[in-house]
Amino acid sequence: MAMSDFMKTFDDFRHQVFRLETLDSYDSRSERVPLERFRAGLSQDPSWLCPWAERVRAIRARGALFRRVHVVDEPLSEYLVFEMTCAYPSNAQAGEEIGILSRTAAEKLGVPEEDYWLFDDDRTGVMVYGENGALVHVEVNADPEIVREHVRRREAALANAVPLQRYMAEAGLTPQV
Repeated sequence: MAMSDFMKTFDDFRHQVFRLETLDSYDSRSERVPLERFRAGLSQDPSWLCPWAERVRAIRARGALFRRVHVVDEPLSEYLVFEMTCAYPSNAQAGEEIGILSRTAAEKLGVPEEDYWLFDDDRTGVMVYGENGALVHVEVNADPEIVREHVRRREAALANAVPLQRYMAEAGLTPQV
């Protein structure tokens, strides 16, 4: 499924959406300029964050949960520092609950390295990336067995993830926007 078609999925679930991220770096067109500004030590223009923050606010306004866990290698990659300091604070302010889980802990919990979205515990979208972290496509599936496994992984990740604010404080990271 193309990402543009997949984004419509965010308009038709009712109760909750969950995202498991497992890569240390992603190549997203919307992040390229902000990432270069971050690398150059320049301040961020927060306007690039507005479309996603508006989506999160709309989801929360209708009473649905929006949660994410990012599985990370430590020490953090440059991209993950960028994401945690320049993108995630806006997401969190909009109402997204974000947790960070070390890869070591994730492996012990049986949380494999598979990025996915989970909608209402009845549909999942596995994100397939190329070697450079660019999204290739999304594999949407409602197979009960696959969905149950993604629910299990979600519960394990959520139960063991460190909340973003605490993780950032412990890592000495400061929001940049």
